[in-house]
Amino acid sequence: MKSLWVLLFVSGAAMADDAAMLRCRQLTDGPARLSCYDAIPLGGPASAAAPGAPAIVASAAPSYAPTKADLERGFGNEHNSPAAKLEFIETSIVGEFDGWVPKQRIRLANGQVWMIADDSQANLDLVNPKVRLEKGMLGVIYMDIEGASTAPRVKRVK
Repeated sequence: MKSLWVLLFVSGAAMADDAAMLRCRQLTDGPARLSCYDAIPLGGPASAAAPGAPAIVASAAPSYAPTKADLERGFGNEHNSPAAKLEFIETSIVGEFDGWVPKQRIRLANGQVWMIADDSQANLDLVNPKVRLEKGMLGVIYMDIEGASTAPRVKRVK
């Protein structure tokens, strides 16, 4: 049974168009490379298509490179987006900020909403404090608020 799976895997890879594979291999942008590979028909070159069937041609991979604003919008929601991942973003909290309690939602200047995900709390008296959202180990995100002595663990809500 195991040899059957190996045979199916090898035969499927052998049917792919070699020129298209080489073209995709040269792309450095991960999402563009994946799109290029996905566009390769498994039946091989167009000459292998059934008579009368329309030929499937692999289009060139898009040259879209996400901007910093695109990456910031996706920060904290990487599981929903295949975009490249940032290690931190910097923004601020608009207006007066008097601290936080567990499960409190905090709206940032960039429009994102984050919830305090740990049991920490702090009493502060800040106006328009700068915020740095930074990834820790195992994908945990911390909100480092200018003027606060601790950085609470947070989870993106919106």
